[in-house]
Amino acid sequence: MNSATIMKRKLTGLSRRYVAALRSYLKEGSRASLQPAQRLGRRAVTFGLETLDLGRIHEQALIVLVLPSDSPGTRDAIARRAEAFFAEAITPIEKTHRTAREASAHFVRLNQTLHQRSEDLAVSNRQLAREIVQRKEVEESLRKSERHYNQLLEQSRDMQEQLRHLSRQLLMAQEEERKKISRELHDEIAQTLTGINVQLAALKAEATINVKGLQNKIARTQRMVEKSVDIVHRFARELRPTVLDDLGLIPALHSFVKSVAKRTGIHIHMTIFAAVEKLAGDKRTVLYRVAQEALTNVARHAQARRVDVSIDKLPNSICMKIRDDGKSFQVDRVLHAKRHKRLGLLGMRERVEMVGGSFNVESTPGKGTTIRAQIPFTNGKGT
Repeated sequence: MNSATIMKRKLTGLSRRYVAALRSYLKEGSRASLQPAQRLGRRAVTFGLETLDLGRIHEQALIVLVLPSDSPGTRDAIARRAEAFFAEAITPIEKTHRTAREASAHFVRLNQTLHQRSEDLAVSNRQLAREIVQRKEVEESLRKSERHYNQLLEQSRDMQEQLRHLSRQLLMAQEEERKKISRELHDEIAQTLTGINVQLAALKAEATINVKGLQNKIARTQRMVEKSVDIVHRFARELRPTVLDDLGLIPALHSFVKSVAKRTGIHIHMTIFAAVEKLAGDKRTVLYRVAQEALTNVARHAQARRVDVSIDKLPNSICMKIRDDGKSFQVDRVLHAKRHKRLGLLGMRERVEMVGGSFNVESTPGKGTTIRAQIPFTNGKGT
């Protein structure tokens, strides 16, 4: 057996004894003795070992004794107590190699620190890798969800815009058709009936042969024609009052309110500021139609005794408010029902929003119903 093999066995035996002695020292705690460390140090000297050699044995012992499951605090405590054991073990070597001892001790500390930091870094890297994978999965899931919901939102907006566009086209076409019918009734039918009345009046004057029955028939016919003319005029006003185009919103509203009050017996109080006539024609038409529909609903459903109609000037808009003291109703149910009993509410809201305004309905038991239509002065293209 050669000397190298013998030395290897000696070092192996010394290493085992070192591990055992260090384990006992760590277990005994503050009561532990450092004499085993001194004996191991003296034995290392007899083997001709240097401080660095004993430092390797100490490092291998720490690897065996420090468990991966130990917390960082536990590992630090073990390293500090083991450092005292190592310092005592290398005392015999220090007596002959003080300079080497200091260098070795510093090296051991650096090596321990580096080893600890390497372990901590490895743990941190593994945790970071798991977090990165999880974050990428979450980000990908969020991107997919975002794309899906963006598509749904875009489809919803397109459908809503299409429905709004069709609704506005319908209202505009309806308004134009009403204007056309109103003009035709006023210019054609009413003039024709007036002509018939004139001819009957002439026929009545010519009946000088004392035919009383003929005169009575002519008189009755005249009354029928006059009644027909009144009906045609009322029908024309309801479709599209000429006074709205010829004189403006305020006279048109006064005329309509007067006719409703006369027909229903409802007391209607109205206050309007004159500058409302500066609004564009389509906006004045919207205000008139909202008032017309609201008062029609009051007359048909509310059983109200009084209605207050006001048009007030706000800083950048005009607000029309129609408040009655009649019966209330559930606004949401009426607006969202599949079969509307008051379809006019939807038409009023759409008309107001068509010119950039806002529409609101409040109905409270015992307090009646209040309708508000707020329309801006300008829409970016003037009033």
